[in-house]
Order: sequence, then C-alpha cells, then structure tokens
Amino acid sequence: MDFAFDARTEELRAKLLAFMDEHVYPAEAVAEEQRAALASPWDTPAVVEELKTEARRQGLWNLFLPDAAYGAGLTNLQYAPLAEITGRSPHLAPTATNCAAPDTGNMEVLAQFGDERQKKQWLEPLLAGEIRSAFAMTEPEVASSDATNITTRIERDGDEYVVTGRKWYISGAMNPDCAIFIVMGKTDPDGADIRRQQSMVLVPRDTPGVTVRRAMRVFGYEDHSHGGHAEVVFDRARVPVGNLVGEEGGGFAIAQARLGPGRIHHCMRLIGMAERAIELMCRRAVSRQAFGKALAQQGVVHNWIADARVTVEQLRLLVLKTAWLMDTVGNKGAHTEIQAIKIATPRAVVDIIDRAIQLYGAGGVSQDFPLAELYASARTLMIADGPDEVHQRSLARRELKKYL
Repeated sequence: MDFAFDARTEELRAKLLAFMDEHVYPAEAVAEEQRAALASPWDTPAVVEELKTEARRQGLWNLFLPDAAYGAGLTNLQYAPLAEITGRSPHLAPTATNCAAPDTGNMEVLAQFGDERQKKQWLEPLLAGEIRSAFAMTEPEVASSDATNITTRIERDGDEYVVTGRKWYISGAMNPDCAIFIVMGKTDPDGADIRRQQSMVLVPRDTPGVTVRRAMRVFGYEDHSHGGHAEVVFDRARVPVGNLVGEEGGGFAIAQARLGPGRIHHCMRLIGMAERAIELMCRRAVSRQAFGKALAQQGVVHNWIADARVTVEQLRLLVLKTAWLMDTVGNKGAHTEIQAIKIATPRAVVDIIDRAIQLYGAGGVSQDFPLAELYASARTLMIADGPDEVHQRSLARRELKKYL
C-alpha cells in the first residue's frame, strides 16, 4: 500500500486548499449574515452560489464521482485527501464543490442504476448543481437501522406506482431547490426473501400527495446549510412505473451500494473536522491565560492536543487503507474496513471536538465558533448510515466466523 499522493491529487489538493483559504473560510460568516436576511431560512444565500460558480471555474466540481463520464474520475484513494479538506468547513465546502450529501449518494445511484431517461431528467441537473435531491428511507415508527423494517408501501396500479408512508430526517428536503426524492419502500411486503421486498422509486417533490411537513432539529440546530432534515409524508403519491430505479425488489441491494461510498465520504470529511478542531484548540491555547499562565502551558492541554494528533493520524491511515481496498478489491472486499472506519471515526472525532469545546469554555458551545455545530454533526454520524452498534455486531460476527 502506497499512500503517497500522485501528481493529480497534489495538484487538486493545492487548488482546493487555496480555494478554502481565499473563498470558503471568508464566506462562512457572510453566509450566516445573508441567511438571517432571507425570507426563508431554507433559501440558499447568494454567497453559496458564488462559491459554486468559482469552484466549477477552477475545476473543483463533482470530485467524488469515480466515473469520468459524470465526475472527476478520481479513485477513492485520490478523493480521500480532498474530502478531508472540505470537511474543515462541512456546512459550506461540500456544497460549494457539488460534493455534498445526500446529492452525492443520489447521483451515484442514478449513475449506476438509473435508465437513460432518469439520467437525463434528474442526474444531469444534479451534476450541474441546478437542483438538489433527498433520499427518503428513515421512518419514525420503526428501527430503520434494519432496512427490512421499512413500512412505506410502493404499490403497482396499472402504469403507476402508489407511494404511501411517513419518513423523517430526510436530509435536504427543506431546501426549495430539492426537486426529487429517491424513496425506499416495499413493493412485496409478504415476499419470502426479506431483502427482496424493497424497491426504490423517484418521486418529484411537486407530486400530489407529497407533503414536506416540518424540519427536524439536530441537538436543537436546524441544519440550514444542508437544506434541513425534514419529516415527509407520502399520501398515495402516484408516479409512473418508469420512475422505478433498477428493478422491483432491488431496493435493499441499491441501498447497500449507496451507503458504502457514503460511509467513507463521511469519514473522510470527519477527519477534516477533527483537523479544524485541533487547529482551533491550538490557537486558543496560545492566546488565553488561566491561573497565571497560558493554556498552552497547562499539562492537561498538552495531553489533549497530543492525543488528538495521534488519533487523527491513526484514523487517516485506516481510512486511506479502506479507500485503497475499495479501489483494488471493491466494496465487498473492503467490507470489514468500511465498518471499522464507520465505528472508529465519528466516535474519536466527537471526543476531539469535545476537548476543543472544553478549552473554549462558554465560547465552545456558542454560535461564535464552529465547534458546537461540528460536534452536532460528528455525533449525529454515530447514528447516520447505520448506528455504530449495527456495524459492531456485523464486524464481530465476521471475526467470530474464523473460529467456528
């Protein structure tokens, strides 16, 4: 395994680092000011569109897509250090470069499983950053960590599918630019194979029977930057049968294909979040005094910073190994490592950000610094894309099989 950056990665890293310094970091405060003045908090601030235009001009666009027909054509190993950089401003940089979830996963689904009409109608405007999208899977009435529990019905009625169900924490759905939902539900709830009961259909936002009911908060935050996390009701919403993604009964397999890259993308960005927390921690430590000396001279602060550095270096190597395996042996071959980074990364990054908050005191939990939002994002990722406990269960079973 050689994790040295190749020439193309080095070139893109340099451009992206400059883009962050010159455009993204200065835009963070501007975006908040503009959002406060908007008629709706879910509208997109003008500075975000300016960032998107500049990112596209510089070729920092759709970096996540490995298929050169649709994106930059980078491998996971090439994209990993770039995603880490955007993770330093997770509520702005991924959107600016058109590399933000849930659009990334939805574009991957459409590119891999969509037919030509679906690609023309939905994938192309997503690739261009003209619309946003949402992935409607999680439900309030069931443990959605087990996808076989999904209760939303997708029933065939002649040339149409009728979608009925209630979803929540549907990321991006509050954004008025969100034009399309990929909805997971059951087309064959009584099927013998519980992993062949689910299907996915494309449901346009303006379909009669679709109601975006309310924004769900995360630790009290309304995540405006990602378009919110909404509760959405589908009340006998009808779509053409041609809106089926892939085949009937293929929903579970598509979800697994979607979540594999999504998990590593989250972990890549989490490392960037940890790096920003360490930077903020160090800046605070050298600029503040307590009990007669600088915080940077306090032994416990030394321990926090040293432990954070060691942890980030370990996590980065594990993520890079996972990216390399995904490139060389595929997602199935990297299954253990994907689960390992999903367990280890958010847990460790939460701890690093928590230490940084402690160092900032009241400022750490305020809106004046990014730490509170970083913490909320990282802690949420211990649940998103499958709770850590689900991955621990699967990983332990895989280990135990060696001894049975």
